[in-house]
Amino acid sequence: MLGISQGTLRRWADRGQVASFTTPGGHRRFPRAAIMALLPSSRARRPHLADLGASSDRMVRAYRPLFGVEGRAMSLLARLPESDRQLFRERGRHMVECLLAHLDADAPAPAMANLHEAAGHAADYGAGTAALGASLSEGVQTFLRFRAPFIAELAATARKRGLDTREATGLLVDAESAFDELLLAFMEGWQHG
Repeated sequence: MLGISQGTLRRWADRGQVASFTTPGGHRRFPRAAIMALLPSSRARRPHLADLGASSDRMVRAYRPLFGVEGRAMSLLARLPESDRQLFRERGRHMVECLLAHLDADAPAPAMANLHEAAGHAADYGAGTAALGASLSEGVQTFLRFRAPFIAELAATARKRGLDTREATGLLVDAESAFDELLLAFMEGWQHG
């Protein structure tokens, strides 16, 4: 039930962290209630990302290492003047905001509306990348480079804020699925750009 070894459970009992008793035959037993108390409580819904500290500003800060000396040289954005680069950054910020709103939505309709809006930004990104003269392969590679910090920051937030395994896994699966949709929108935007 707990996913731990018998030895770990015995050590916890020896330290007084879980109730146990010994049978007349010398076998250690654990009351079911004591074991159930160790399981994470079931919440009706995962806490909102903003409540966990995953604000759009925090998520955007996760992208800063991409624009360091190494990242700037590798980025398609390095080909742009600063004013155009700022447009790409703003589009990216809006995409992050929409993606967070999608992951936090309490109902399917708002979730899909936020994902649709994020996909519009991704399509614009794709069209802008094509206008730079980048190949589809270069564009997808750049898109994937921007995907990794978002997922990594979500995982770190889930770990730091104590989401249980089911909640954290669901969050990351939902984020990966949303990014798949955004990648398709990006590619479609590139083709029409």
